Amino acid sequence: MLNRGSFPDSALDKPQGGWREKLYIIIFEADTAAGRRFDQALILIILLSVAVVILDSIKPYGGRLELPFASLEWLFTVIFTTEYVLRLLCVRRPMAYATSFFGIIDLLSTLPAYLALLVPEAHALIDVRILRLLRVFRIFKLTGYVAEYTSLGRALMASRRKILVFLSFVLMVVLVMGSLMYVVEGPQHGFTSIPTSMYWAVTTMTTVGFGDITPRTDLGRFISSLMMLLGWGVLAVPTGIVTAEMTAQRQQTVNGLPVPTRTCQACSTEGHPIYASFCWRCGAALPDPMDIPPQT
Repeated sequence: MLNRGSFPDSALDKPQGGWREKLYIIIFEADTAAGRRFDQALILIILLSVAVVILDSIKPYGGRLELPFASLEWLFTVIFTTEYVLRLLCVRRPMAYATSFFGIIDLLSTLPAYLALLVPEAHALIDVRILRLLRVFRIFKLTGYVAEYTSLGRALMASRRKILVFLSFVLMVVLVMGSLMYVVEGPQHGFTSIPTSMYWAVTTMTTVGFGDITPRTDLGRFISSLMMLLGWGVLAVPTGIVTAEMTAQRQQTVNGLPVPTRTCQACSTEGHPIYASFCWRCGAALPDPMDIPPQT
């Protein structure tokens, strides 16, 4: 399923009439046959360009097919550059798009080739592999064309405060337990500093357990057991937060359209469901659902 909600405010950026509006509809909207074909072609090109980057990193392929890979890379670079320029031309606020998430991704998808070509001295300062690695950012361009990516992004943004609170709790546990293990085990058992002990706490809580640092005392092993059991619950919390938010968003839509909501006339609190009778904040009676104008 294609989705073109990658630009923040189409009402302010869509041109009114002329070739720019026609170009905008093709590039930023998927309601027309031309727009859908444009999206599908761009998705295919993105996948092919990422595949070339991956194959180029494999020595047998990269060495034997260096010239074809280089030619394909320049072809993809020209295509993405043309797309980027057209996007800037057809919007009314080019800087707003250039500084948006997808505008930066578009820039990163073309920047490595031109940087290596225009600034050869950059090879002496930056590993060429780092420049090539930037091309992998093209995969993020797919998030603007698949509706499920957008839904996940909205859920993450809506859950960001809860996730930050959860991460702060995890950080406190890691700090406390790491410091405790530093005292219990000490440098003689590999816990040479509190940061090193915190590294052990992270690997233990996430159930990774590299084994490069292990407790030797009975008390240390008891603490490790508690960390492992705690890790099972910790890993499930972010998933539950995001899943609950996605479920709530799904309940707010019917066939992809937003469900009508009501606003409290007493305190202006928005978002009350259609079946609510009173405001959840101030307790005032809500207007009758039949009085709500239909949404378009």
